[in-house]
Amino acid sequence: MTNNTLNQTEQTKKQTYNFNKLQKRLRRNVGNAIADFDMIEDGDKVMVCLSGGKDSYTLLDILLNLRINAPVHFDIVAVNLDQKQPGFPEHILPEYLESIGVDYKIVEENTYGIVKEKIPEGKTTCSLCSRLRRGILYRTATELGATKIALGHHRDDMLETLFLNMFYGGKMKSMPPKLMSDDGKQIVIRPLAYCKEKDIEKYSIAKQFPIIPCNLCGSQPNLQRQVVKEMLQKWDRQYPGRIETMFSAIQNIVPSHLCDTTLFDFKGIQHGKVIEGIEGDIAFDKPDLPIIPVISSDDVEIEFVKENSIPFKEIK
Repeated sequence: MTNNTLNQTEQTKKQTYNFNKLQKRLRRNVGNAIADFDMIEDGDKVMVCLSGGKDSYTLLDILLNLRINAPVHFDIVAVNLDQKQPGFPEHILPEYLESIGVDYKIVEENTYGIVKEKIPEGKTTCSLCSRLRRGILYRTATELGATKIALGHHRDDMLETLFLNMFYGGKMKSMPPKLMSDDGKQIVIRPLAYCKEKDIEKYSIAKQFPIIPCNLCGSQPNLQRQVVKEMLQKWDRQYPGRIETMFSAIQNIVPSHLCDTTLFDFKGIQHGKVIEGIEGDIAFDKPDLPIIPVISSDDVEIEFVKENSIPFKEIK
């Protein structure tokens, strides 16, 4: 065996090891999110919204993988909204979904034409496009009898939305991992809530998903979301661990130390009255912050025991 052959063999082993490690991490993160927020229950029909991008492909792939050893039975149907964008390759998604044996439905609606007609040239189309898509997908879920609508938003999307709402909307608001749909008939879930976009991108490349670019929104310059995304990416490069710490922050809210009177009874704080369960006064204290950001190791295994089944958190 030549040195070149040996090197190729070692390289292949390394690639296989790294891929297995990456897949295991994504499975664990999705399993944890499903368990933490009780996203999927026995008998659910999960409608996975497939756009043709890396996030939704990964979502579908990981859910199909997890379903094999899941503690509950649930069905999956993939749904794609063909928005009639010029040049859209209509054959790609049906061919891919048939090749992996997944039940699917392609919904054809000319939302592209509506958006182009209603939105002036140069203005962002995201708001109207999103509302149109949402209404169509809710309707489709009802027609299919789906009990859950799974979207491919990940951890980075949630942080971007938090900053967008802070900067432009004056709200501390992000994307919830689980919420009721507008019509109250379905529950929307985001199983990738704990997953890093970097991991999803690596996984998508390794799996060679047939990516379909969105020419409607992806080509718009100076989008506010793109500006925020670049800001977070810059922070991630300059200050490793900062993104993880920020995501940890939205999981550890302290209402008594913010300013929302609907979340905390500030008027109830009176002289001589002790309120149990809130943090003490730190007004005169020097902030005691860790030098190293709070991060969770991707290699730490989470033990979770449940009788007679394999919980989502325990699926490796």
